[in-house]
Amino acid sequence: MILCCGEALIDMIAEPTVFGAHGFVPHTGGAILNTAVAMGRLGVSVGMLTGISTDMFGQQLITALNASHVDTSHVIVSDRPSTLAFVQLQDGHATYSFVDENTAGRMLTPEEMPDQLPAVSALYLGGISVACEPCADAYASLLKRHGGERAVMLDPNIRPGFIEDQARFRTRLNHMIAQSDIVKVSDEDLDWIIPGTEPESAKAALLLRAGPTALIVTRGGDGAHGYLADGSKVSVPVKQVQVVDTIGAGDTFNAGVLTALSRAEKLTKQGVRNLTPEALRAAMELGAEVAAVTVSRAGAEPPWAHEL
Repeated sequence: MILCCGEALIDMIAEPTVFGAHGFVPHTGGAILNTAVAMGRLGVSVGMLTGISTDMFGQQLITALNASHVDTSHVIVSDRPSTLAFVQLQDGHATYSFVDENTAGRMLTPEEMPDQLPAVSALYLGGISVACEPCADAYASLLKRHGGERAVMLDPNIRPGFIEDQARFRTRLNHMIAQSDIVKVSDEDLDWIIPGTEPESAKAALLLRAGPTALIVTRGGDGAHGYLADGSKVSVPVKQVQVVDTIGAGDTFNAGVLTALSRAEKLTKQGVRNLTPEALRAAMELGAEVAAVTVSRAGAEPPWAHEL
């Protein structure tokens, strides 16, 4: 089972009411939940480790995970409130305002992380959960405890507004990158992690020297580049579709990559270390295919396997 570790929250998306004004409608969301749901719909054995509230929104999140065949046995339930993300869409692109103080997801601690993960073969981490404390320290401790014997994919999905102590965040993130086998970033994320005017390829080589075997850099409408530690590079274009909105696009892309690697039996420590350019390209192509479906409809609605 691939265990997705990180935030599950409610996207409050503005929609017109019968009176003409806009109201906010609750949708399940969160970068890590979106990836877990997408993998569940693609038929992968996947679970979720996160903090979820007993409130009405927490019940909505659990129902959504179960409906997409995501294992919830590692969910940590509390009576703290759910995280809410109020979403505004402009030309299909989303901006967020978060309500995340003292929430079930954010307040997870290292002591609450499981001691054993017997059925888990790979870990996926990232999102705002690796930036917001104390849960960021909890997920970092989980990676340190369990990442050494499992394939690890990390997508930091950097949001500077969540970073209260940049030096502390960079130190934690650098340690997590060093323990990861696959790192996926946007081109903007890469420039934040490694500032400067060097070309993308030079920054990719520098990041890979820190420990990962593979780096994927997404470039919006310009597709994605994949780099391997041996110096290989592959490129994948985006699939041209009519974009409704971009909510969940990167999360679904990650699900496609993980799904393809899992199906090819490459999602192990040794499998990733021996990853060929052809295998990386195939994984990125599935990522682009499923992401194209998600952006073609409203909200984070990744496709089921039969829709591809």
